Formats: sequence, structure tokens, C-alpha cells
Amino acid sequence: MPNSAGSPTPEIVWPSVDVSQPAEQGGPIARSGFSYQDEIVVGFLLEMLEDASVLKVHCDTHEDAIVIRQPENSDGLIAEYAQVKAEEPDQLWTVSMLSDKKKKTLSLFETSLGRDKHAEHAQFRIVTLRQPEKTLKPLTSPLGSEARTANAEAMVELHKELASRFPDAKSPKGNDVEYWLENCHWDVRYDYKDVVNDNRRRLMALAMQAGCTLLLDQLDALLEELRWLAKIAGDAKWIPDKAKKIITRGRITNWWAQKLEDFIEGAKRAAGGKLAEKLAVASLPEEIIALALEMRLDYSAAIRTPKYQESEDVAQLQRRVKSDSLSLRTRLVSGALHATGPEFHTLCIDQMDAINAARPAGLEDQAAFLKGCLYDIADRCLLRFGPPEA
Repeated sequence: MPNSAGSPTPEIVWPSVDVSQPAEQGGPIARSGFSYQDEIVVGFLLEMLEDASVLKVHCDTHEDAIVIRQPENSDGLIAEYAQVKAEEPDQLWTVSMLSDKKKKTLSLFETSLGRDKHAEHAQFRIVTLRQPEKTLKPLTSPLGSEARTANAEAMVELHKELASRFPDAKSPKGNDVEYWLENCHWDVRYDYKDVVNDNRRRLMALAMQAGCTLLLDQLDALLEELRWLAKIAGDAKWIPDKAKKIITRGRITNWWAQKLEDFIEGAKRAAGGKLAEKLAVASLPEEIIALALEMRLDYSAAIRTPKYQESEDVAQLQRRVKSDSLSLRTRLVSGALHATGPEFHTLCIDQMDAINAARPAGLEDQAAFLKGCLYDIADRCLLRFGPPEA
């Protein structure tokens, strides 16, 4: 199209979301624990294992999360911008809440539509704990589903309502309310526990498809690693750590393949065999390996006695060992922690001593039990001591 001077108007070349620097750096403050948003991102990471069209996931870049897809038989890419609303209002979500600017310059709707400014075809997702009210209900049906067609009249009414509130709304690429409605999915995930249970179920299904049956503690250990990946990616800054903020399909599929190999091979070995191998790979001396095997055997014998089987204190210690050791490991794998095999083993042992030292005065010393538990976890393929590339 020519401009007023008669010259052709140059076509705008929109940058890819993968290379365009976000308006905000993201991750300015490292969080102390996992969040609802982290667990939602874990679900997106699992989707990369479930669906080959999912190529990568951005963590807290231009939006809370961005899922990049390449549909089958298509050369174009889709960028789905997901806003995760962790707060739980005392009412169902309404059009008014979607439109409310409160203290912000832009409303939730305007912010979402404004993400449409990159080379990829933009889609939108609103993740909430509570259901939307009737007017917004059509958006809860998946894009392209028959339910959207069946609710065509409701969609027309929703368009009329939203357009009346934002008659001039346009994305940087020139798309309006109608485009947003056609490309928006309202995703109700309920509370944190429900999201965790759903992720656990999906991970179990993936393992079964691969011919591997995992125990509950194994599933939880894997989810813990994925949470750390999501958290560290979310906490990183675009400059200088852009690569940390974008988790690719190749990275997740390689991680999953290694985990499956560990579990399958571990199941074939006699008790203690996998532990010895892991300690050897970590370059630990033979005397340390021998002592570790003895401590694992002592632990294994102890937990079979009524004294330990009936103790809630022991169960709490076991949970603490799994949580702390897996947290250390996933920090190492993600690059947030740098350590050689012997150094990482030392960190794990020191953490067991720290747990024991923090116990209330008068309780039985459990340093040996904690270390035996650590080694038992490693023997069951829930922990490796070697460097990530080993």
C-alpha cells in the first residue's frame, strides 16, 4: 500500500519472541520456595514430552509463561502467552475484572492483547484458580473445539460486551477484540495441590507409555527437579542469562531419557550396585564407596524394625532427606550450583549433618540414619552424585 507521498509503505518485520528483549528483565528477586506459577510451568514442560509440536517454554519473559508450538504440517510458529493468576478472588471471574485497570496502566485484557507484537502467531491463555462466570464461560473450551461453535451465540454476546468496553483496542500488529476472543483459552486449574496431583498423574502416564513403572517417591523426585528448572528459569534475568529463561524440547526430552534409563537399569541391578556405580562416577575413593554401601545396608536393616516402621519422626526425616538432596541436585543440573562429583557428595553429606544438628535437644542422634537414607535414595535412582554431564 502506498503512503501519502506515493511510495510503497515498507512491510513491518516483526521480531521473534525468542530474540526480542522483554520490557522487564524478569526474575529480579529470587524466590525462596516454589509457587503456583512454577507448578503451572511444570505442566507446560510435561506437555513437551506429551506433544511433539511443543518446542520450548519461556519462563517469565514477555509473559508469566510462553509456550512455543509448531503445528503439524505448518511452517509457522505459535506463541501462546499465558498469564497465571495465583490469587483467588472471593467471586467468579467477570468481564469487569478482566477489564479493570485498578492501579495499573492496562487491564488484564489489554495486557494480554498487547503481547501480539512478534513474528509468531499469538494465542493467549488465562490460568486461574477459580471459574469465570457465565459470560466468560465459552473461553474455557479449547481452541477449535465444537464447544466453541456450540456457544457461538454466547461468544457473540461476549464480543459485544468486551468491544463496548474497549472499542479502540488494537494489538501492535493491528488485531482487535475479535482476534483475542478467537485465540484465547481460559484455563481453570484450581489450587496448588490439584495442579501437583495432575502433574503427577501425567508424569506417571508418560512413564507407563515408556514401559517404566515408577513409585510415588520417584514421581515426586522427578517433579521436584522440574520445579527447580522452572524456578531457576523464572528467577534468571534476560541479560545475561536468556538461554536459562527458555527451556527447549531437546533439553527436556534428553533429561527424561536419562531418567528413564536410570530407573530401568537400576531395577535390573542388585541392591547397592547402582549406588556403587554412582559413587564411582563421582570419582569418590574406594573406601568412601565401601562405607557408603555399609551405611545403606545398616539403614535398610533399621527401617525394617518396628521401632522405625512406626515412627513419624523417621518418616519426616526421610522426607527431609529426599527434599534437600533433590534440591541440591537440581540446582547443580540447572547450573545454579557448580561443584565436582566429590564436592557435590560433600555438600550432600554436610546437609545430612545439618539436618541432624538442627534436631531438638534430647532426641536420638540420627546422623548415620540420615546418611544411610541418602545412599538408599541414590541406589533407587533418585539421586546422582556425578556432574550433570556424567
